[in-house]
Amino acid sequence: MKKLLKLAIVPAICSVTLGCNWVQLTDEGAGVRLAESTAVSNCRRVGASTSQTMSRVTVVERGSEKMQEELVTLARNEAGTMGGNVIVPETVIEEGRQRFGVYACP
Repeated sequence: MKKLLKLAIVPAICSVTLGCNWVQLTDEGAGVRLAESTAVSNCRRVGASTSQTMSRVTVVERGSEKMQEELVTLARNEAGTMGGNVIVPETVIEEGRQRFGVYACP
């Protein structure tokens, strides 16, 4: 009976956990937007941010859309503290990690 209960609870916890967004946008991050590299030609590069989130929960692979959302939020938060107002992805997501350029644009 206990084994059956564990088998039912683990998938339920995983599905709830995978749907949650663990990263919250800060006040600083709210003033930062995501853009493509072509949109920052008139901007000053402030630096870079490498964001990292969990790529899997237990043995279940997380969805790339949810990971991307969290990575962008993390990068926006960090860019806001760096004095930037635009982030541009510089790499693809690899094992839950992605690098962003941080820019100050007029």
